[in-house]
Amino acid sequence: MKVSRRNLLQITGVSVVIAGLLPRMAFAARNALRSMRTGVQPGGKTRIVVETSGRPSYTLVYGENTLTIKISNTTKNDSAETKWASGTLVKSVTQAQVGDALNIIAELRKPINEIPKNQIMILEPNGDNDYRLVIDFVAGSNAVKSSTAAANDSSAPATKKHIVVLDAGHGGKDPGCIGKGGTKEKTVVLSVAHKLRSALRDAGFTVYMTRSDDTYLKLADRAAIAEKKKADLFLSIHANANPSRSVKGFSIYTLSEKASDEEAQKLADAENAADKIDVSGFESFSKDIRVALSALQQHAVAEMSEEYANGCARAFNRAGIEQQAGPAVRHAPLAVLRSTVPGALIECGHLSNAAEEKLLKTSSHQDKLVAAIVKSIKNYDFEV
Repeated sequence: MKVSRRNLLQITGVSVVIAGLLPRMAFAARNALRSMRTGVQPGGKTRIVVETSGRPSYTLVYGENTLTIKISNTTKNDSAETKWASGTLVKSVTQAQVGDALNIIAELRKPINEIPKNQIMILEPNGDNDYRLVIDFVAGSNAVKSSTAAANDSSAPATKKHIVVLDAGHGGKDPGCIGKGGTKEKTVVLSVAHKLRSALRDAGFTVYMTRSDDTYLKLADRAAIAEKKKADLFLSIHANANPSRSVKGFSIYTLSEKASDEEAQKLADAENAADKIDVSGFESFSKDIRVALSALQQHAVAEMSEEYANGCARAFNRAGIEQQAGPAVRHAPLAVLRSTVPGALIECGHLSNAAEEKLLKTSSHQDKLVAAIVKSIKNYDFEV
């Protein structure tokens, strides 16, 4: 819910009449513009990204060949970093401070319709980035339908059946990590992947597995399966280990050329050692894939992977699944995630922790993990 100054007064029990009496300085802006950029996304969509210091509360206003983004409690910043790409629908962008709200006015080359909600998202802070409001749109009077109109139009195409590829880590001659009680990672994650495949198919998704039995696969082959199946999402399922047996809890990783922390780098080294892929090079991939990967971090795949990972972490937290100390979402140069498909590597827990080793073997806990992952996939915006 967007909380306006008037809403806030009502919530706190203060008479709404006071809203018109208090001086404006009492509601000084607490958010600030950091940067703005435009880009071109697959399908010819124009993307506008607005970065702010705090989570933005926004509304969109449509004019004749204009799109105004109104962000409440935010100050303008004429020195904000800007990056304007060629080939977009945006001719120019200006800022205007209206009271305690920032208006960002985009002058457009062509008219647009109301932008569906599934083409708007807010990305959480990550690395050097603060909050980012991401808006995608196309031109033409019939190019974009609002979600409400599409729902009421009997001629609207059926909802796409999204494709998910599940990768049970390790397998065959590679057991993965082994708990003190002898539990092998490859066995636990295969069980979770089978359960997850069934649950996702029941939920209406098309699901493939990189391995459905105790088979060894090279990391590049796993990524290639996601490419071949034209997957919308790729999830690699793992269980972790740590020299300190007291460490436990889940963590989620997305691809990055530089690890987010020392532990993330150690995990990448361990996982990549499965087939000794040189993660600094692209020799194991086709030319087309190498070209696409060279710009991965600047385009949609990286942002969509991050969006999924954050949503998955929230689903785990809400399900009461214990999180490893530190950030729930981390980033590392993981070879298995090197593809043009958005994806994440999910560490379900630690086999090196005796209590969690026992837990990860139980069907009830595996069902709990599966339910949280299914919820995260249902909540994931595949269309952005």
